[in-house]
Formats: sequence, structure tokens, C-alpha cells
Amino acid sequence: MANAQHFDVLIIGAGISGISMACQLIRECPGKCFSILERRNAIGGTWDLFRYPGIRSDSDMMSLGFRFRPWTGRRVLPDGPSIRDYVNETAKAAGVDKHIQFGMRILSADWSTAKGCWVVEALQEDSGEARILTCNFLVSATGYYDHDQGYLPNFPGIESYKGQCIHPQHWPESLDYRGKRVVVIGSGATAVTLLPAMANDTAHITMLQRSPSYVYSMPEVDKLATVLRRYLPDSWVYQLSRKRNILLQRTGYKFSRRFPRLTRWLLLALVRKQLGPDFDMEHFTPRYMPWDERLCAVPNGDLFRVLREGKASVVTDHIECFTESGILLKSGRELEADIVVTATGLRLQALGGMKLSIDGIEQAVNQRMTYKGVLVQDIPNFAYLFGYTNIAWTLKVDMAAGFACRVLNEMSRRKLSIVTPRAPTGEIQAESVFGSLQAGYVQRGGAFLPRQGRSGPWRVLNHFELDQVMYRRPVDDSGLEWSREV
Repeated sequence: MANAQHFDVLIIGAGISGISMACQLIRECPGKCFSILERRNAIGGTWDLFRYPGIRSDSDMMSLGFRFRPWTGRRVLPDGPSIRDYVNETAKAAGVDKHIQFGMRILSADWSTAKGCWVVEALQEDSGEARILTCNFLVSATGYYDHDQGYLPNFPGIESYKGQCIHPQHWPESLDYRGKRVVVIGSGATAVTLLPAMANDTAHITMLQRSPSYVYSMPEVDKLATVLRRYLPDSWVYQLSRKRNILLQRTGYKFSRRFPRLTRWLLLALVRKQLGPDFDMEHFTPRYMPWDERLCAVPNGDLFRVLREGKASVVTDHIECFTESGILLKSGRELEADIVVTATGLRLQALGGMKLSIDGIEQAVNQRMTYKGVLVQDIPNFAYLFGYTNIAWTLKVDMAAGFACRVLNEMSRRKLSIVTPRAPTGEIQAESVFGSLQAGYVQRGGAFLPRQGRSGPWRVLNHFELDQVMYRRPVDDSGLEWSREV
């Protein structure tokens, strides 16, 4: 401990959430000494990890971008490298990049009541050196995905398959799929991205799905923003476009939850218009209602285009087993494949796998609630940043990081060094912070995440307008316990 680096604030993760937190910390809490600990050797988080063909955002960039830095690109759903560059440029413009320590795997964080600080144990992965750091306030900006491995079902006979089997989370840079027969297992955002990205180079590519998702087309380029940039500053255009997009998305979401059957009919009618009257709509007719799971957006209907052209196809069936040359389906049909891509989803993991404890006693975040979706019940000086599931991730993260900065400033104003959320008895509920979302990764991994509260600041609403009001309120109510003079 004597040689441990000490900081006012330590941020774990240099993805969108960590960079947002750091940028706002510099602006709102200029006297705070901080560092970002990042396991990878680059900024970007998810957008540096995933490298599969065509990787792109499934949220429009006007709302996914930071509220404090305009997105000036033309594409509405930009590709992964463009988003990675944007996050890098944001970090460099704010001077955040100088505060990042790369290659640091966080093993544990223990709150010392006696010392009134966090003791963080890390491993410098390239050298194997153990590192100890301390801080007054700890922020986890790791999201809730396991970056080491994605979700892979137990496919019978997969060991007998002679072709290549790849998960998109670990895409080989040298993979050559030109002229190959490819089967993509899955129906989510990754699968609908891979088909049009690979279709022009493969002999044929098939999306094999157990059940369909809702897919809709949106313009690739924001034409109105392009015109406005000729006459207005980029920051004005960004804010105007951002407000418009958020309004449209929120209106659409609320409409779909109030009128699910009508929304379903409209979405399916748009798909039929894209694919033509002869296409079997079974492949795009989900069993659930819109927004029970996230919708998949495709730019300029690129998925529908490759299906119309016959370069790609969709099969809705269940897998019986893998064979030497492909996949045998329950229907008895066999799909031959040189390459199988298992776009079967992600695994959830709280806090990036870090062990959290207080005075050596491990604390399970999945048995605690969050205060305003940021601080964690009964954990001193700790924030856990995560975004929305029904609109762009960053909208929530930006507000959550801003709230964390306000908490830090309130501690300074009070001349107190510890803040701990304390919940009323009987507040905790069984459901996770994901609420009613029914996506597969939620069903598999929701148990690892914090719980919902019954009401008030302990309930995560995933409601942008109500959250805006909540985060503007004074940082002072009965849910927070302030202690220990500086």
C-alpha cells in the first residue's frame, strides 16, 4: 500500500461510458485527480473489441454520440471504426487520453472503512506485474457484457463439423470467405449486419434463425442534417438533429407499447413492401410484440436488398445437429456450409468480472439495487454506469456520469468524504434493472445484475424524459447517507 498510486477518482473502462465520465469529470470537477484503467490496449471498449464485417451501431449516431461533442459524420448508422475514431477523438480533445493506463485487468476492489478509500488490485497483463491502486471514489464503466467470450449454445455434433466455426466476438482478421458457403446462426443485430456485409463476396450466405426479430429500414444518410451543415455550425446541427431523433424514437417507442398490435402490423407491412408479395413473411414475423426485445435497424434496407437479389436467404428452423459438412435441421433439411458464424449473442457479466468487497467481505451487486441507476445500495463511494436498452446507450450514460460528478461536488461542498445509498426496508424487487425486456441475453444473464426497486430513485425506469427530470433534482435526499469529515 505504501507504493500504491492514489487518485481521487478511478474509472474502470475506456469505452463510451468511461470516456463520458472522464470528460465530464474534467469539466465539472476540475480539481479531481483521476485515472482510467483499461484492460485493452486501445480506447473504444465494445467498438474496439468487435471487428466482424460491417459492424455498425444499431442506434442513430445523433443520439448515440456524446451530448457534449457533435457527431459530424454523414452516416446515420456508422460503422464500428468510425465510432471508435469518434470516441478516440473525443478523449484526445478533452485530454482524457493522458489519464489512461492500458493493459490493466482489474481483479478486485476492496473498500477499507478504516482508511476511507478503495484498494484496487490489478494485473498488468503484458508483464504479469501485480499493481495496487487506491482511490476515494470508484466508477465502473465496464457495461455488462463479458468481453472474454460470447454466448454459444451447446450444439449437438459441433465437434464433427469439418468447416470453420466462428463467433463474431472473436473474428479472425485473416478469414477469407470469398466464394464460400456461409451460414450465420442468429436473428439479431449482428446477424442482420453480417448478411449484407458478406453477401457480395460469398457463394451464398444464409441466416439460420430459431425465431425472427423485428427488422426495419432507415435512411443511411441524414439528408436534412447534410443540408443544414451548409448554413449552420456543426454544434447547432448536431443538437437540432439529436433532439429531433430522440423525439421521434421516444414517440415511436411509446406508441408501440400503447398500441403493440398496430405497431406490429405497420412494421410487417414495411418489410413486405421491401421484399415483395411473394416472400415468405414467416421469416420476419416474430412471436412477441415490438420492443419486448430490441428492434433491428438496417440502413437503406441493405438486408432486404441482398435477399431480393438472391445473394442471401433466411431459414427459420431448429438445429438437430451439426454434420461434417454443415447443419442438419429438425425439418430434415441440411444446410451445407464452409463457414458457420454463431451470432448467438453475448454473455452478461457484472463489473467486468471484478470482485467487489467491503473490508474483505465480498459484496454481490445482484443482491442490491441502484440509486438513480448510478450508485449501488450500501456500497460507499461507488458508481456503476450503464445505459438504456430502449434507446441509445449514451443518453443514459451521459446523464449518469453527470450525476456522479454532482455527487462528488456535493461531497466537496459538505466537506465530507463518504456517500452511501441507503434504501428503505422492503424496497428490493426480484426483477433486474433490465425490467420487462425479454431478450435472450437478459433471460440468460439478468440474474448477475443489480435488482429493481419498488419505486422512486431505486427503480430503473428506462424512461428518458423522466430520467431527465430525476437527474436535475438536487443531490440531497433521504436515500443518501453522508459521513466522515475531510
